[in-house]
Amino acid sequence: MRADRLLSLLLLLQNRGRATAPELAAELEVSVRTIHRDIGALGASGVPVLADRGPAGGYRLADGYRTRLTGLTDTQAGSLFLAGAPGPAQELGLGADLAAAQLKLQAALPAALAARARRIQDRFHLDAPAWFREADPVPHLARIAQAVWDQHVLHTHYRRWRGEVRRELRPLGLVLKSGIWYLVADAADAADAADAGGAVRTYRVSRFLAVDTAAERFERPAGFELAAYWQESTGRLNAALHRQTAELRLSPRGQLLLPMQFGAAGTRALAEAGPPDADGWVRLRIAVESPAVAVGDLLRLGTEAEVLGPPELRRALAETVTALAGRYA
Repeated sequence: MRADRLLSLLLLLQNRGRATAPELAAELEVSVRTIHRDIGALGASGVPVLADRGPAGGYRLADGYRTRLTGLTDTQAGSLFLAGAPGPAQELGLGADLAAAQLKLQAALPAALAARARRIQDRFHLDAPAWFREADPVPHLARIAQAVWDQHVLHTHYRRWRGEVRRELRPLGLVLKSGIWYLVADAADAADAADAGGAVRTYRVSRFLAVDTAAERFERPAGFELAAYWQESTGRLNAALHRQTAELRLSPRGQLLLPMQFGAAGTRALAEAGPPDADGWVRLRIAVESPAVAVGDLLRLGTEAEVLGPPELRRALAETVTALAGRYA
């Protein structure tokens, strides 16, 4: 552990040029006293660390000194694929590996490229979760991730909307979508596969109530590609959900609200809307889910929208509004 810390300290000084003991201590999550001891250890091993005194002082390496001790470990190299997502990397148990890999990568870059990399890091930040929603609790994520890496079968207890099930799964990959973790897995036996609605399925990680890793290992299906499966699966889900089309009248303010409430579908619907009438209202068609879901979605537009059809959706909305009016009368 100390050898890793000394290397990280050396790479920090090389990448930053100069840093104070408190800054180094905060970065490495140790005490200032430990930093002073480690600086002494670097000096004793022949690394030319200089101490500049005064308000602008700190520790730095002698001009021209560079280390080439930048070999990446397996986990550090793998963690570079998560370089834009430090939060998810931390959830997967790779936070420290990602930080160490980034330090080593910066140290190996020419000075101009390293400076550019630091500028990009200072100017761009990825925040994956959606607005106004806390991230799902995922206490079993690290264990599931380890099983994905090692190709170990999982014995799981899972909560779905129809009730709880116990299932044996072959974990094939993890997907982070809008701040929510999903496991893509293969049901381990024919009965489970039939019950799950197919061999390869998607499971929301926060709904796992218990996860145990089996000693048994498995072989991944030949030709399986996680990204291709996810694209096909989400496309299938979107088509299954949006089977109906609603016809609306929208006020000028409703036209502003539609993309905010319905995202890309709302933007497309507006682009294909008819010409505005004398009051600025437009008619358009938009794909919606089942009437029960569509009523809730459309009520978010309030009085800025009128549902013209289909008739069953208009009736469902009228019944809901009537019930609300009676409740608040």
